[in-house]
Amino acid sequence: MKTKILILTTAVLGMMSTAALAEDGAITGAAGGAVTGAIVGGPVGAAVGGTVGLIAGAAIDPPPQKVVTYVQQQPAPQSVVIQQPIVVGKPIPQDVVLVPVQEDPRYAYAVVNNQRVIVDPRTHTVVQVLQ
Repeated sequence: MKTKILILTTAVLGMMSTAALAEDGAITGAAGGAVTGAIVGGPVGAAVGGTVGLIAGAAIDPPPQKVVTYVQQQPAPQSVVIQQPIVVGKPIPQDVVLVPVQEDPRYAYAVVNNQRVIVDPRTHTVVQVLQ
């Protein structure tokens, strides 16, 4: 059983280049999920873990520095108070008004609980919390 896991892990990691792992959080998430799934559940666990890791890796990819700088330099919209904690990878309520990032339409921002947050405007998922 351990031999199968080792072979599967080696095959998955061997198929991906180091540059791709460094550049793409989705691939890193997929590889990490596959390895973890293989350890826990064998080949089926590797497939499921890879899929879950791919989704998680894509969801929390940090925005480029130009987006962070843009959000930091903009006038702060009025802060919205929500009861839930602000967590990267978790959505904020749909009724929070988002300000689009003109530099990159893949991102928007808001001020929630007196913190600037960068979010994915399609899903309202928090991508980064700025200090």
